Amino acid sequence: MRRQFNRRKFLVYGSLSFGSSFFLKACANNSPIATESPVAPPAASPAAATAGGTIKVGILHSLSGTMAISEKSVVDAEKLAIKEINAAGGILGKQIEAVTEDGASNWDTFREKATKLIDQDKVSVVFGCWTSASRKNVKPVFESKNHMLWYPVQYEGQECSKNIFYTGAAPNQQIEPSVDWLLKNKGKEFFLVGSDYVFPRTANTIIKAQLEALGGKTVGEDYLPLGNTEVTPIITKIKQNLPNGGVIYNTLNGDSNVAFFKQLKGAGLTPEKYPSMSVSIAEEEVKAIGVEYLKGHYAAWNYFQTVDTPANKKFVAAFKKEYGENRVTNDPMEAAYIAVYLWKQAVEKAGTTDLEKVRAAAYGQTIDAPEGKVTMDANHHISKVVRIGQVRLDGLFDIVYATPTAVEPVPWNQFVKETKGFACDWSDPAKGGKYNKV
Repeated sequence: MRRQFNRRKFLVYGSLSFGSSFFLKACANNSPIATESPVAPPAASPAAATAGGTIKVGILHSLSGTMAISEKSVVDAEKLAIKEINAAGGILGKQIEAVTEDGASNWDTFREKATKLIDQDKVSVVFGCWTSASRKNVKPVFESKNHMLWYPVQYEGQECSKNIFYTGAAPNQQIEPSVDWLLKNKGKEFFLVGSDYVFPRTANTIIKAQLEALGGKTVGEDYLPLGNTEVTPIITKIKQNLPNGGVIYNTLNGDSNVAFFKQLKGAGLTPEKYPSMSVSIAEEEVKAIGVEYLKGHYAAWNYFQTVDTPANKKFVAAFKKEYGENRVTNDPMEAAYIAVYLWKQAVEKAGTTDLEKVRAAAYGQTIDAPEGKVTMDANHHISKVVRIGQVRLDGLFDIVYATPTAVEPVPWNQFVKETKGFACDWSDPAKGGKYNKV
């Protein structure tokens, strides 16, 4: 049986406001930008769960349903970090006790489980979510209860919550640098293909604005409903709009990618003439799709298993020892792993698990991560080296480009006119989640 995978297969819950000018829906035909929604005033910072000589933490990911194939590995990485910390003596003399809940690839379930972890289990922090839909659904819970979520996956940006720490990439740490690299190395004509929901549409809105600003050209744009494998019309449009070759920027997710790359190869659109750049395909997805269809194509991340650092060699060895030599590591797993360590350091600096004190202590925390040195900014995102990898025959990535230093995070996009000039700084109450820095 062919192995199924669906990285972000979902229908976006509800709708998301974007100031007074945008109204975002998952399957709309325009290209809007996601942003924050008003929430009720937060309650007082809840007490930490430290009874019984342990510190309780929540792990909230999909262990069943369509997203389990991706999120189970993230749980493995988080539990590895917890095991290592406990073996080294724990935090503040206490062991970490993980309470794991299954979001079941259902965004209402994520909200229910987040509420349970906070109200019933009284965890000190939650590590969780993958899709933007799950994050958007639990965000009001964490904000209304003034609790804390650490979110490990690259996302569409246009958000900066006081109650969420983001250890995946903001668009300026993945999407934008990959477009720059493509313009310099692969061509100026782009065809954008994506799944029909918030992340691809927001990403493509950013890409189109960036191309317009930098002299590139969007020659076509098309979307598939999530799970749809009828990719022939898109292949035809690519050939029509890029008759002499050009760049394919891919934000497809799930089973659509399997059909897309098989038919791309079958139509003779090889990476030599039609290079694709993906931002949702990592080592595990390459194995699921088939390396024979992806070899030579590109992906943009901050971490690959092939990163040559002592910290990464240690991380990969520890992960394989714990879970098996046939396992691979990837960017969201690494981001989840370091989230636990960054939180640990913040708790130790604060000398308590009190949420307000831990939040303040998190700013400026630095760690020698497998991806390289990272630092937590007061905008709740971390600095990250940007890397572009090319799929090789063994299913791993040759790193063909990396920024010389870590890139500072910019949650509010500077190519999109509605958010240009805006920034986030939670260390200053007068600035908060969105202020005009111009």
